[in-house]
Amino acid sequence: MTFKELNLSAPLLRAVQEAGYETPSPIQAAAIPPVLSGRDLMGCAQTGTGKTAAFALPMLDRLTANAPRRKGAIRALILTPTRELALQIGESFEAYGKYLKLRSTVIFGGVGQAPQVEALKKGVDILIACPGRLNDLIGQGFIDLSALEIFVLDEADRMLDMGFIHDVTRILDAIKSRKNLGMFSATISREVMDISWVYQRDPVEITVRADEQNKPDIQQYRIEVERGDKTEITARLLEAGSYERAIAFCNTKNMTDRLSGLLKMRGFSAEAIHGDIQQSVREKTLNRFRRGELRVLVATDVAARGLDIDDVDVVFNYDVPDENEYYVHRIGRTGRAKRHGVAYTLVSTITESMRMDDIEKATKNKVHRLKYEKGTLLDLEEGK
Repeated sequence: MTFKELNLSAPLLRAVQEAGYETPSPIQAAAIPPVLSGRDLMGCAQTGTGKTAAFALPMLDRLTANAPRRKGAIRALILTPTRELALQIGESFEAYGKYLKLRSTVIFGGVGQAPQVEALKKGVDILIACPGRLNDLIGQGFIDLSALEIFVLDEADRMLDMGFIHDVTRILDAIKSRKNLGMFSATISREVMDISWVYQRDPVEITVRADEQNKPDIQQYRIEVERGDKTEITARLLEAGSYERAIAFCNTKNMTDRLSGLLKMRGFSAEAIHGDIQQSVREKTLNRFRRGELRVLVATDVAARGLDIDDVDVVFNYDVPDENEYYVHRIGRTGRAKRHGVAYTLVSTITESMRMDDIEKATKNKVHRLKYEKGTLLDLEEGK
């Protein structure tokens, strides 16, 4: 199948071609037709499968084809859980809509609202927003959603996990005019289904699972290591693999700061990102990482979803994640765009070992077992 067969308009096809897309991904091929026709949709697919284009392309096409209900009104809203993801979605809309006359803007908390309010006053067709700042600006009278036509909840499961359920339902209850509601999620939890049952109208349900052909090429390892040796083995693996760009995930903000500092002491260019770091600093850090000026990005799970960085060579789970899904999202930062990737998980306690056993069973991933002992990496599966 080609994008042309999906009946997208010529300006969109031109933008898609210039973005380097050749054929639609499974979620795009399945989701674009029903969204084009105005159906409510529940889309389930893993991170990195092209979900943004799956709703952005048909949304742009529909808004262009139909006249606005009211001049200058916000016609489409994309609600997303994190500022990083909101900015990336905003960049995607700029790229896909470059030959259209639709205007979009992004709003999120953690920064001053004045520039965002100024952009809204100029008129916006498409608004990409995080729940907290959106409700703040609605309450202050700067945002009117009474003429909204299309509403998309992106990363719906993550949004509800982060405690935004009341913000989301407050927004949904306030929008009486929308024509359709799209929900995209990596997992379909009970909370996500509750939102769908209450607010969607006969939705098309799409679940896309990675088949063997499209499955990311990620070599996965779990390494038994003493807690005090975790930084040492991380540094050794970085050097041994000559990895140019790495992400190390920790479970706490404090640990990300400590690990980035320890790696700097060993001569690595490394920085931490987490929720307590000022938004402008986080954006600068991410841009430095994208440009190759940072070798290691140390992050909490706030950065596990939506990061549009295709050439991460290796992922380190410095801490074993608390949730099975977090493991999938973390390692999914590597092995993208048909590149080979490597993921190491460092296991130092019985609890972490049990968590990894559960992750392997739940995700059905093949994880090779190693052990770091007295400065040597031993293969526990050799001879099996």
